[in-house]
Amino acid sequence: MAEPALACRHVWKLFGHGAESFLAREGAAADPAAIAAAGLVPAVVDVGLEVEKGEIFVIMGLSGSGKSTLVRCLSRLVEPTAGEILFEGRDLLRASEREMIAIRRHRMGMVFQHFALLPHLTVLGNVAFPLAVQGVDRRTREERAREMIRLVGLQGREDHFPRELSGGQQQRVGIARSLAVGPELWFLDEPFSALDPLIRREMQDEFLRLQAVLKKTIVFITHDFAEAVRLADRIAIMRDGRIVQTGTPEELVLAPADPYVAAFTREAPRARILTVRSVMRPVNGRAGDFAGEVSPKARIADVAAAVEAAGRPFAVVEDGTLLGVLDREAVVAVLVGREPR
Repeated sequence: MAEPALACRHVWKLFGHGAESFLAREGAAADPAAIAAAGLVPAVVDVGLEVEKGEIFVIMGLSGSGKSTLVRCLSRLVEPTAGEILFEGRDLLRASEREMIAIRRHRMGMVFQHFALLPHLTVLGNVAFPLAVQGVDRRTREERAREMIRLVGLQGREDHFPRELSGGQQQRVGIARSLAVGPELWFLDEPFSALDPLIRREMQDEFLRLQAVLKKTIVFITHDFAEAVRLADRIAIMRDGRIVQTGTPEELVLAPADPYVAAFTREAPRARILTVRSVMRPVNGRAGDFAGEVSPKARIADVAAAVEAAGRPFAVVEDGTLLGVLDREAVVAVLVGREPR
């Protein structure tokens, strides 16, 4: 199996005096009562995760769950108290500060909720800025910046200042700036949460378009499950500094680990999450009596109209093999939010 692009093992972040010595004594057995008694505040608690190359891995949770602290630990913008953070097999906690600065400048991209554009620089100047910090010559960095500006759809606005742009346009500049260095690993911490709903939807579309082109390894932070479902290959849900469950959107909807995860998924758009494979029925000798064929990977929302209109079941077929049957009852059950019988 291929090595993950990013992994962490038993990562902790405790705020307060003596946190490292406390964990050295208590280890992973440290419980909330002992942590509180030591006068420490837990932000990240014994977290382990793996992010595959080219994956959009979403970390989500309510405010105060630890998700933003975790992503800052992964890039060592915040120093973890304990654990391992492996980037392409190398433990970043063993890297020197100089090495980490070089890794962040050349191999990581970061986009945050607040755009943090430099108001005295134009769009071109903002996008080229991280390359200027690297010492790239002006001609090369401006060529690269113009390429990124075209990629995010802002060509023609190179000479505008941030104050002359809408919120969505400013966030596109932030995305272009983070991509200018050609990062292998891209961190995005609630990048769209400050935007109006319509602009937010547009930026999600833009993000998916960019990922289809660039195929980056992405860690994306959000508190919005609908956003997570729309963007993620897999989702990790956090509570009180711990990861409660990790899985695909479909796995979280079908088998929530506890009531906390179930509460997140209760209002999820099930028809846009569940695949045909998850609701298909056994063939039961009905071979040949089908209105057509569907893929087991198809989303229910994409096939519902055809199944509803046909009046007959569809064969679920993969690589020429009949796997099961998708009928109207199963589709309706998903659409109205009940379990199919």
